[in-house]
Amino acid sequence: MANFVRVAAVGEVPPGTGKCVEAGGKQIAIFNVGGTFHAMDNTCLHRGGPLGEGELDGTIVTCPWHGWQYDVTTGVNTMDESERVDRYEVKVEGDGVLVGV
Repeated sequence: MANFVRVAAVGEVPPGTGKCVEAGGKQIAIFNVGGTFHAMDNTCLHRGGPLGEGELDGTIVTCPWHGWQYDVTTGVNTMDESERVDRYEVKVEGDGVLVGV
């Protein structure tokens, strides 16, 4: 069972944005898609770019370093569906965003 760690306040990640956080010793990117939060590894598979700093368009985040794109709801690379980053369970309690690690 996952251990949930508070990583941000709801207001710190407005809809349509992402944020880089650390939980359980892992670098994680959290995203707010229309009020629903998603979490995945913060490291792009291409060259290690910080996905949490990328531009979010709908459910697709674009790595700020070289433009690789991932669906934040699945972790799947949109250009090569055989590649994906790990995702983490997210829950909101009060004004806190918690990630299961």
